[in-house]
Amino acid sequence: MGQPIIYLYEQMKEEQVESIRQSASEYLVIDAKRESPQVIEDDIEIMLGWDKKLGQRLLDSETSRLKWVQSISAGVDTYDLNRFAEKKVLLSNASGIHSISISEHVLGVLLAEFRGIRTSINNQSKKEWTRNNISYRQLSAQKMLIVGTGHIGQRLAVFAQGLGIQTYGVNTSGHVTDGFIECYSHKNMSRIVNEMDIVVNILPLTDVTYQMYNESMFLAMKPGTVFVNVGRGPSVNTKDLIHALNTGQLSFAALDVFEEEPLPTDSPLWSMDNVLLTPHISGLTPEFKTKLMTIFMQNLRQFLKDKTITKNEIALNQGY
Repeated sequence: MGQPIIYLYEQMKEEQVESIRQSASEYLVIDAKRESPQVIEDDIEIMLGWDKKLGQRLLDSETSRLKWVQSISAGVDTYDLNRFAEKKVLLSNASGIHSISISEHVLGVLLAEFRGIRTSINNQSKKEWTRNNISYRQLSAQKMLIVGTGHIGQRLAVFAQGLGIQTYGVNTSGHVTDGFIECYSHKNMSRIVNEMDIVVNILPLTDVTYQMYNESMFLAMKPGTVFVNVGRGPSVNTKDLIHALNTGQLSFAALDVFEEEPLPTDSPLWSMDNVLLTPHISGLTPEFKTKLMTIFMQNLRQFLKDKTITKNEIALNQGY
């Protein structure tokens, strides 16, 4: 057994790599995107970012020293969480990093629709000066149901309230959360969703949230509801979503994530007038690596003390 390794699959700035080396001098720090030294894979104890092929080999190895993985995303549905639990490997995510970016994205797509900006952009491309095809609504005073009241949901609630939007939340238990007029549990969502004008999905993908937006959920919404998905694509049944848009059950959908990515070119969503598509960009965040480094270093300092982490640890049996 050789020197334990911190394996940086996500390329960090050189000064950040050096900071890790100084903080964990007993470890060999491998910057995988800049160097490819011959190392004993089983000696990898910490991984920043997730190399799927290498990671799977480590999870399958009986002699692997892997103890902790720091994900670069908030969602961890692509990880084999059962295997992580079996191997007693800690997993932390990047929750909180994307809260401002996603909140701004949600309000941006809503304003684009409510204020006729999206239609004006289309008219501009055709050099058409017309108001005839522009519809507009008041975003202020709308009731918004934010499904997922974590870091992102709470930030969105604050931003939305700045525009006079009434914010309600959905979480696992219905516990009260700052920034919301009232919160409801997942199991009670279908009972109250018909009171809402806008429904925003920010939930991670789990067994519970998979395909939760299906025909019955859309029918539970009041006719003309606006739907925004910045959570996970497989939370939505695409066929049922398209039907709800075609029948007017949903008046508009802003979609940043999809069941299949990239979205197939033959998808009807591309040509629907009441749909705004963006290519999974809502979480793109300035200074992402600096913010990720803050989470990683806080956890690294704790891990070096007692092999535990204190920031954004994933409950492997729940998926978030």
